[in-house]
Amino acid sequence: MDRMLKGLLLLLFLVLQTGCSNEPEVENWNYTGKQDGRSEIIRDPLSPVRILWLSDETGHYIQNPEALLEEGIGQADLVGSNLCTMVGNSNNNPAILLDFGKNIHGGLEIVTGMFKNKDPIKVQITYGESVTEAMSSVETSTATNDHAMRDFELSLPWLGKIETGNSGFRFVRIELLDTDRVLLLKEVRALQVYRDIPYLGSFQSNDERLNQIWMTGAYTVHLNMQEYLWDGIKRDQLVWVGDMHPEVMTILAVFGYNEVVPKSLDMIQAITALPAWMNGISSYSMWWILVLHEWYMNTGDLDYLEKHRDYLFELLEVLESKIDENGKENLDGHRFLDWPTSPNRQAVHAGLQAMMVMTFQAGADIAGIFGDNDKRDHYLNVVTLLKQHVPSPNGNKSAGALMSLAGIADFKAMNDTLLSVNSHTGISTFYGYYVLNARAEAGDYLGAMNLIRDYWGGMLDLGATTFWEDFDLAWMENAGRIDEFVPEEKIDVHATYGDYSYLGLRHSLCHGWASGPTAWMTRYVLGIQVIEPGCKKVLIDPNLGDLEWAEGTFPTPYGLISVKHEKDSEGKVISQVDAPPGVEIVLKYNSF
Repeated sequence: MDRMLKGLLLLLFLVLQTGCSNEPEVENWNYTGKQDGRSEIIRDPLSPVRILWLSDETGHYIQNPEALLEEGIGQADLVGSNLCTMVGNSNNNPAILLDFGKNIHGGLEIVTGMFKNKDPIKVQITYGESVTEAMSSVETSTATNDHAMRDFELSLPWLGKIETGNSGFRFVRIELLDTDRVLLLKEVRALQVYRDIPYLGSFQSNDERLNQIWMTGAYTVHLNMQEYLWDGIKRDQLVWVGDMHPEVMTILAVFGYNEVVPKSLDMIQAITALPAWMNGISSYSMWWILVLHEWYMNTGDLDYLEKHRDYLFELLEVLESKIDENGKENLDGHRFLDWPTSPNRQAVHAGLQAMMVMTFQAGADIAGIFGDNDKRDHYLNVVTLLKQHVPSPNGNKSAGALMSLAGIADFKAMNDTLLSVNSHTGISTFYGYYVLNARAEAGDYLGAMNLIRDYWGGMLDLGATTFWEDFDLAWMENAGRIDEFVPEEKIDVHATYGDYSYLGLRHSLCHGWASGPTAWMTRYVLGIQVIEPGCKKVLIDPNLGDLEWAEGTFPTPYGLISVKHEKDSEGKVISQVDAPPGVEIVLKYNSF
């Protein structure tokens, strides 16, 4: 009876522990507007989906390579059946190129058999975000081992398993270096490293290209949500706080609250003693304030905002000291917007002037949240002073977009004279997000949607599964795909293009700052805009452009908002909106 009683008690305990397992995962974000946001970082094995290349096609030096495409279990065994054999000698270093089907962050797991002579066997491992990168050595190309090892020697054990990583890659080349040795490979699997979190936000429409772009942006940011929020999974495995802004907007649209955002904001503040600039870049200290403001608007976490109160106001004092009596910014440090704008000093000044306006507007709002009316009024006066100096964007779309968003240029006039002119040129994957926002605010929703289809869609057309550090539509002319060997008559995009810090193969093909269309489509197509802190009041203002219908979800501290918009026979948008208790919906169009 004692044993039975213990068993019943154990069963009751397990039921109580798992009884809520069917509840929506969004419920982890509770009704106070806070969430612990902790998410487990897991390692998920992934088998290769195809063999792209063998150094030997005769079957003598590489035998049974197809065995590596079988689903592995991560365990060596004594049977030794169905193994891939690689035979090396003084005249031959057999090599194989594997494709894992999508860009991932993680490492590699290699399981070996019982090869002769139990001494470890040496191989060369080369990761690549493109086929060309995986086939290139850091010694003979523009590829690098910066931030993460992607080209290195590794010794494999006899009848065992070894793991190595981590970097960003889709393709892996394995070359046998030891001569007169026979390597037996049982398994080669990628170990994907990512946060195990649900995609709470969603987007679907009658345009599958836009659907794919939305999801690609979400996946690009997801890969960069590691211990901290990075900008790149291969290179730039760092907290670049300016780059975080479009990433955070995507996180809020797709995942809701996650600890990686406040953890990264905390870290960059802790290592930046005033009056130094975050990451050495004046605009990045301003982006920190703007991200903090957006974070509060979506989460309503006043305690977190209060935690940064003193630093925030001291930073605003530093920024104010860089304004002259005529309202002109005179920021020092690295004066940076995005890379393509860098040579255009007048445009950089115009963009920084606009960012100063946006930052002090956010500062005034935050001071008001704290009930500090004196500071609020002071910052509003600073905004008025800054608006007295209105520089020219000097033909630069990034600067022009910021000027519009800051309210120092008219949206429609800026769109008509600059942003929509040769609209697919002068765009960066980073500041393209702000160009999209400015065009939407000018009412040019269809123009922005077409830019998304062509510019971000262009990367998909070249084989991308994540969005890149930079891109130019001109690169598509006579271009080969990144997921294939580039024919001689085609241009190798990854090896040929890139600039500044991302020349050639150093170019990151998974950069979180490029995810802007995901946040943009949620905000402007689905029309979901938070207008009171903590998502207590949300405006629904859909703009379908040439779409027939669009639907999706948006995470809030109270649960998911679901929307569906359809055009009727007269082109009028009819909306259906479902919101959880605690969220007030303000609907601009008809509903049912």
